[in-house]
Amino acid sequence: MENEISDATPSLVVTTGDRGATFGIVGDWTARHAATLEAQMESAVASAGGETRAVTLNAAGLGRLDTYGAWLIERLSRELTSGGRPAHLADLPARYHDLMEEVSQTHRTPPPAQRGGFWLGDALDRIWRSTTGLGHSFEIFLNMLGAVGLAVLRVLAKPSRFRLTSAVHQLDRVGWRAVPIILLITFLIGAIIAQQGFFHFRRFGADDYVVDLVGILILREIGVLIVAIMVAGRSGSSYTAELGSMKMREEIDALRTMGFDPVEILILPRIAALVIALPILTFLGAMSALYGGGVVAWLYGGMSPTIYIARLQEAISITHFQVGMIKAPFMALVIGIVSCSQGLQVRGSAESLGLETTTSVVKAIFLVIVLDGLFAIFFASIGM
Repeated sequence: MENEISDATPSLVVTTGDRGATFGIVGDWTARHAATLEAQMESAVASAGGETRAVTLNAAGLGRLDTYGAWLIERLSRELTSGGRPAHLADLPARYHDLMEEVSQTHRTPPPAQRGGFWLGDALDRIWRSTTGLGHSFEIFLNMLGAVGLAVLRVLAKPSRFRLTSAVHQLDRVGWRAVPIILLITFLIGAIIAQQGFFHFRRFGADDYVVDLVGILILREIGVLIVAIMVAGRSGSSYTAELGSMKMREEIDALRTMGFDPVEILILPRIAALVIALPILTFLGAMSALYGGGVVAWLYGGMSPTIYIARLQEAISITHFQVGMIKAPFMALVIGIVSCSQGLQVRGSAESLGLETTTSVVKAIFLVIVLDGLFAIFFASIGM
């Protein structure tokens, strides 16, 4: 008899009476009969009329039931209840109780109410959320900075804890392999600054001051800033993606389970490599930019290399070089802290990994520029 019922075509039979209506659920309520069931539900609800005070969903004739059919029954019950007609499911086969119980708990929370269109309130809300997010980001930065500081103290107390092999590998990645692109970009930057300087200064007969412009600007500001931005985009994003992938694969949790500190094992060698590599790259980038400026001065400005070098020696001093080199390790530390902390914020999906990688690059570049501005104010105040 059960096989005959399960092979029957699904239907929804409506019987009305003095005390209410009965919806007879018969046959297989499965996704295979989706079109039939949807049409029968619409016609059954319409035929029940609006005067029915109570509805009984009788499932004694139910055959097979899958998740789709269970959701249809639940949806029918909710539609009737929302229309002012209490619905009750009766005679459901015992084997389907757990499925219907699970489906009945789905989407019970009402969607949040749409707020009014008062533009000032929305603007203040966005400002508040941005401020709160900024505070949270600053807290994450300080936590990572503190963790790295503690790891450094432990390594200083016991130098054998430092993973030298990992640090050398990271130094090769962020330093040596970055040299070609750093030299190329800084050469072009120096050439562009010199070309624009000659183009505009020539109107005033001040061609010689182009060398001052190139030398001081490259050594104090542009050289270290361009290199730091490139390292943030190249190596910082790599750090975030690597640590984020490890977080997704639970490798970082595995390290903690085995008693290792992920900051000491994974993060400290990376930041140490950045702190060592960025000053070296800054020096090479500054030399390349000065060389690019000299080439343009020779080919475009008509200034011989001998005059260019002599003028450069008069224009710059060791102080200008020191200013740029002092900034480099601090910028490297900021890039490393931001990149590694954002990598640990990945939450287990490819979308989260991409979002945190993008956020890492944006935050690192922003903080590098802010730090450069703070250093400019500081050095101006002490006369450097």
